[in-house]
Amino acid sequence: MQQMGVVYNWNELYRSRGTRDMKDKLLLVIFLFAAQISVLAAEKSQEKYHGKPATAHTIAFNKAHAARLNFADRRAFAYNRKGLIARLDAETSAILHDGFKFIGDQTPDTVNPSLYRQARLNQEANGLYEVTDGIYQVRGTDLSNMTLIRGETGWILYDVLLTREAAVKSLKFALENLPEGRDLPVTAMIYSHSHADHFGGARGIADQYPDIVVYGPEDLTREIVDESVLAGNAMSRRAVYQYGATLETGDTGIVDAALGKGLSKGTITYVKPDHTILREGGLTSIEVDGLEMVFLNTPGAEAPAEMVTYIPSLGALWTAELTYHGMHNIYTLRGAKVRDSLAWSKHINTMLETWGDEVEVLFASHSSPVWGNSEIREFLRLQRDNYGVLHNQTMRLANNGVVLQDIGDAIQEFIPGSIYDSWHTNGYHGTYSHNARGVYNLYLGYFDMNPANLNPLPSREEAAKFVAYMGGGDAVVKRAAEDFERGEYRFVATALNKVVMSDPANDAARQLLADTYEQLGYQSEGAGWRNIYLTAAQELRIGISTSTLRSGSEDLLREMNIGTLFDFLAIRVDSKIAEKLGRVSLNVTNTTNDKHYYVELSNGNLNNIEVNKLHKADASLAISREDFGSLLLGTVQLPQLLENGSATLSGDKTALGKIFSTLVQFDSQFEIVPVPPENQVAN
Repeated sequence: MQQMGVVYNWNELYRSRGTRDMKDKLLLVIFLFAAQISVLAAEKSQEKYHGKPATAHTIAFNKAHAARLNFADRRAFAYNRKGLIARLDAETSAILHDGFKFIGDQTPDTVNPSLYRQARLNQEANGLYEVTDGIYQVRGTDLSNMTLIRGETGWILYDVLLTREAAVKSLKFALENLPEGRDLPVTAMIYSHSHADHFGGARGIADQYPDIVVYGPEDLTREIVDESVLAGNAMSRRAVYQYGATLETGDTGIVDAALGKGLSKGTITYVKPDHTILREGGLTSIEVDGLEMVFLNTPGAEAPAEMVTYIPSLGALWTAELTYHGMHNIYTLRGAKVRDSLAWSKHINTMLETWGDEVEVLFASHSSPVWGNSEIREFLRLQRDNYGVLHNQTMRLANNGVVLQDIGDAIQEFIPGSIYDSWHTNGYHGTYSHNARGVYNLYLGYFDMNPANLNPLPSREEAAKFVAYMGGGDAVVKRAAEDFERGEYRFVATALNKVVMSDPANDAARQLLADTYEQLGYQSEGAGWRNIYLTAAQELRIGISTSTLRSGSEDLLREMNIGTLFDFLAIRVDSKIAEKLGRVSLNVTNTTNDKHYYVELSNGNLNNIEVNKLHKADASLAISREDFGSLLLGTVQLPQLLENGSATLSGDKTALGKIFSTLVQFDSQFEIVPVPPENQVAN
């Protein structure tokens, strides 16, 4: 275990009874970070951060952008207001909505006018709404919507928000205000897909209704516990930027999260489905609490495990997260496996072909519904064609030699006016720029075949050489200041980043780079782009604000198989330390399902494989999945389990300790933009 440059001898720690807790705590930290099972939270730095005003160039840029927008189209606002039953009360409004009360009718100079319109649209969604007979939604309490569908004996919940706390309060608000069935129980819960804002509140519902029946798409649980594991620490740090976790809400900070106002705070939980909707066979018709529902799996697009649903008796189509009032991410800025925009387009086309002639209302995980068959067909066609154009034009350009760095700009020229003029295809979450680069990367990777880009110097060495070539840091800052005054922010950012990277103590360069990022943020239509630029500006000025992942969720941790957990341990192994230990082997038996794993440390690498029988090994550990989960959560200690017979450990008792002695602890606040050493963390 390594922290702040100190390597701890895990074997020595393990032999001391007083420090065995440290092992359990280490495991807890490791696996909670790995599973990404927490809500992003932030400790605000004591130094208050305030953004600067928009420059004349930014004001002019935003006004020119506004002139190209179709503000006369107000349909989304009408959809947003339709069916309102009750505005959020004080308790539910406080979850999220109240933090954005500054949103008004006038667009500030410091916000892209298209993004501000989206912020107004999402801010208006705050209450209980009727979608159609027997279908209701709570909007404005989380990033996603909570949907209630009337069954024969109770309520079916479709997607249950991000956190237990938001789900409990939102359901309570709904049951107090529904025009029917206020005393009915929740009989079923359906997850549309494997992202946390659609299942995280599950335990809050299931605890109230223990007889609830849960449904989800094939491979849901595996995708939930596996996604983001190996890159968990890097994703967490990057997510601080994408979601602006350390920024204040306001005209110079966060204004919106594209899919909704923002993320609720609390605990992400999970209840494993009782019934899985299989992919094979196409459409799957199931009666859920007396209501016929037709499910279609749509893997490989917005989520690796996802499904859409049609309710024939109501002519109602649930599109999960394949559609919302905006363009989604093909490449997610925080980092994730690139999504398949062609598959995405084809899934929407399947919906059109299958239900397009009969659907009368379309509702989804985010944004408001769309009503009327002709309106829905137009909506789906534009959504389909947006992802199709993104894919096809990117690959057309790539096949004509346009390279990765250029393709984000090049594709802008080929977006048809019919798509550009439609609000619900605009880039609030995904943008054409970074999505096109995601498509390129999916097919062709990072290398553009220019030999100059094949083996460049490491970033800091390259920066130092660039600055030297340009005449030194002071010369670059002087020229950058002149370009800044001309509003040439994109290249100023590139040039000054080289200076600050080569010399973090250059305060003039750092401050001007912060000013530059800030103006680029004010011009950004994408919410993630805005947050990334503004967070970078903040860290350049005041240092890294402490940000953490907080969770107490046992649900997801207990669903991770032992092989996945050891895969994550493998990326924490310091190969130089491990190499000195030679070969160490371990059998691990999950006594819950009698599955065996052979774990081997050799040649500086930690391997594991599921096997049919125990191998010859230095040691063997047998433990139930439940006890293993409790061990990792720190609620029990291994000596307790060994003493009461719940677990057994035979062979070399130091083998496990040797493996753990090679582990290093990730820096959860690693540097993204260069800041001086004395400003690494703002306290």
